[in-house]
Amino acid sequence: MANFTNQDVMKLREQTGVGMMDCKKALVETNGNFEEAIKYLREKGMASAAKKASRVAAEGLVKCLVSADKKTAVAVEVNCETDFVARSEQFVSLVDKIAAIILGSNAKTVEEVLEVSCKECGKTVNVLIAEATAAIGEKISLRRFTKFALKGNGLISSYIHMGGKIGVLAELKSDAKQEDLQELAFNVCMQIAASKPQVVNIADVDASQLEAEKEILTVQARNEGKPEAIIGKMVEGRIHKYYKEVCLLEQEYVRDSALSVKQVVADTAKKLGADITVTRFVRYEMGEGIEKRVDNFVDEIAEQLKNIK
Repeated sequence: MANFTNQDVMKLREQTGVGMMDCKKALVETNGNFEEAIKYLREKGMASAAKKASRVAAEGLVKCLVSADKKTAVAVEVNCETDFVARSEQFVSLVDKIAAIILGSNAKTVEEVLEVSCKECGKTVNVLIAEATAAIGEKISLRRFTKFALKGNGLISSYIHMGGKIGVLAELKSDAKQEDLQELAFNVCMQIAASKPQVVNIADVDASQLEAEKEILTVQARNEGKPEAIIGKMVEGRIHKYYKEVCLLEQEYVRDSALSVKQVVADTAKKLGADITVTRFVRYEMGEGIEKRVDNFVDEIAEQLKNIK
């Protein structure tokens, strides 16, 4: 008896871009273990690491808010059930308010944020969400947030893509004037939004993750029939390519593929006469890793009409 369903096969296909029959075979070979099936397909050279990420599914908005002095910032994701609601004025206003409350608070977790009161209305975030849920008729939840507080000179920049589908914060440290850093910081944010790096530089790559990648690449090379004598060199070359995918500073600059992000930062630093360091970033993609309820558009509209008195 199979240890997986047709839905599992379809999900594996969505996440890897591999054909249905090969996905089914992978699940058979791994006894229905989803992560092992992805690894199996990668070892066969059928699926790339980039497609392993979970499919973006949930609705809602990502909001980024930066303080006036550009030293404090927050990225927040608030979810709802339908895109219809996500685009509504009431939901957008709620997300804006939650972001402002987090920016001005010392809360470290979602649970702590829910107990923080709005200075203007005196209501906690939990109450604001409950009231919006009752008024709109959909489940609304604060999923996550990241707050940056810059110590020293530099600035935090932000970028929102596709009306709140993707949000990015990037922190740059430098003794250069903030106004001279703004263009570079914004372009770095756009780079992160477009290219989905995982870490700032090579030194930040998790050692266990790197070893797992080397293992997969080694098996790939053997499956391609490459001689053992050259597999080490091949893996080394492919790891270099891997760094260019996951490390921000190693990536090709999206505005000029002849340059790396590292070169662009260095060139700007030379021009301004001050060192510039990209210290950290966060990239939120709305709904990533959340399974979405399967509705069709007609049903979605019908559901909304039920709530109109």
